Amino acid sequence: MAKLTDGEIAQRLRALPAWARAGDAIRKTFTFSKFADGIRFVDRVAAAADAMDHHPDIDIRYTAITLTLSTHSAGGLTAKDFDLAAKIEAAAR
Repeated sequence: MAKLTDGEIAQRLRALPAWARAGDAIRKTFTFSKFADGIRFVDRVAAAADAMDHHPDIDIRYTAITLTLSTHSAGGLTAKDFDLAAKIEAAAR
């Protein structure tokens, strides 16, 4: 899968609320009222990631879940990262 250009990344980020570029990755922190709610969210993300065979880095800090996406095999951001970010947004609803 081909890496996206800076312009393509900026354009795709406009469609993803609160996601931000972090070097060769995109990242967002989701906050939940209870720890268990965050873990259920991670379970939904895991199912979507497995279905796509594309997996985020997940950092769990009590009720704050930070997800970082990058296509390591391509050395940066690809359409796969943004497709998974959209599925993560749906899982958060």
